[in-house]
Amino acid sequence: MSPTEPIVRIATPEDLPALHPVIERAYRGDAARAGWTHEADLIEGPRTDIATLAAMLAAPDEHLLVAETAGRPIGCVHVADRGAGLCYLGLLCVDPGLQAGGLGKRLVAEAETLAGRLFGATRMEMTVIEGRIELVHYYGRRGYLPSGERRDFPIALTPPLFLIVLVKALA
Repeated sequence: MSPTEPIVRIATPEDLPALHPVIERAYRGDAARAGWTHEADLIEGPRTDIATLAAMLAAPDEHLLVAETAGRPIGCVHVADRGAGLCYLGLLCVDPGLQAGGLGKRLVAEAETLAGRLFGATRMEMTVIEGRIELVHYYGRRGYLPSGERRDFPIALTPPLFLIVLVKALA
């Protein structure tokens, strides 16, 4: 590993004040438009808050992985055990100026490994906003396929948004 290659590890509460702004930049607001995976044109307001992130860290069936370089966070991914061999992958983000460099792919792979090792997962699912075809293709290249399931977006919006569920069998 080169000295500039990011380190990926399980996040701690001390990471959250610096990680939270990275998540917000990646998903919302004008800064997000520097990347390609944002929701800035679809949803306003914060993506998450530190209390929600802290709850992820405190839950025994969840982990938040953080990618850092030079001691500063540059991305993350959330893994949650859903039982019966299924884990959920979410909150994947890379700082917008660093997207398209392979870190997202690495975070997905690390999340899959963690899900299998810690939770015995044989399948991983995720949700993508319906209509975000570029994300469906991105995850498809990593083995995630549409399950045919469609879920309501967790925030009521006008017009409403929906999520499609993608699933991958883990080795």
